[in-house]
Amino acid sequence: MDVTTKYISEGMAFYKWALAFADKRVADWPLMQSPIPTLCISLLYLLFVWLGPRLMHGHDAFQLRGLLVVYNFAVLLLNLYIASELFMAARAANYSYVCQPVSYTNDINEMRIAAALWWYYISKGVEYVDTVLFVLRKKFGHVSFLHVYHHVTMFMLWWIGLKWVAGGQSFFGAHLNAAIHVIMYTYYGLSALGPAFHKYLWWKKYLTILQLIQFHISIGHTAYSLYVDCPFPKWMHWSLMVYSASFIVLFGEFYYRTYQVNKRSGGHPEQGRIKHMAVNGGPAHLVVSPSQPRTESSKHDGTSHGSKLNGQEGPAQESGGRRRRHRGKGKKD
Repeated sequence: MDVTTKYISEGMAFYKWALAFADKRVADWPLMQSPIPTLCISLLYLLFVWLGPRLMHGHDAFQLRGLLVVYNFAVLLLNLYIASELFMAARAANYSYVCQPVSYTNDINEMRIAAALWWYYISKGVEYVDTVLFVLRKKFGHVSFLHVYHHVTMFMLWWIGLKWVAGGQSFFGAHLNAAIHVIMYTYYGLSALGPAFHKYLWWKKYLTILQLIQFHISIGHTAYSLYVDCPFPKWMHWSLMVYSASFIVLFGEFYYRTYQVNKRSGGHPEQGRIKHMAVNGGPAHLVVSPSQPRTESSKHDGTSHGSKLNGQEGPAQESGGRRRRHRGKGKKD
């Protein structure tokens, strides 16, 4: 107990020391006075990830198609605003895309960038709703390790980024990610509109490719900033590189198994994920596996593992039917 108290005291002392370097412009903005609200929201989110499926056990799944359409297009518009505001304010402030130190002034364009980054941080909290909708629709297989890891870390880490560097190099990653989210939520919104639009959504795998490209760009951009000794906190540069590398590993593993392995075997992209879940034990809807990130097209398209996929039986259901027919035939003979 004494050791725990000691570490808590040292952590609080370090936080108070670090506050001396925080960005005073955002000190009184909503949720920015303390990390406690962000931590509490994230802990409640994790509690819901654990408790939600248990509460839904024995209850019918909610359809929520109208809510899905409104939510996805609302998040699309929010990211469009963030991306466009960062682009226009950065141009007006003559920002460099190679190396841009933080300016802690109250210049109108600097404040526009800080405000857009605050909205970007808020958008990461809003995206917790993705998981809530999955659970309410009993699509538990989509609440993967990567899905939860991505949501929780983005929301909490961007509180830190905004608290200390609400401008400068921070704008680059947020600008790039918000632009990609516009494309992603366009896809999800169209998927939620129903089967009539699914024929136009042939480009689902390119969402994962776009995110992989984004992470490589982030690492390259950050490494170059370190190389030219850009006057931006070095610890943030190194942290971003490690963080982006973790996503490259997780998204790359998902892409390889979903699109490359199944392409060779001639299976449906969903089949690899179902086989993976079967190997790890239990039915698909009970397994949390890193093979179903949020970028996958099935996120809001009304499909689920072992259910109808674009008018056809899902691989798990279809293969189960074949096994039953085979056993029946053996008994007859």
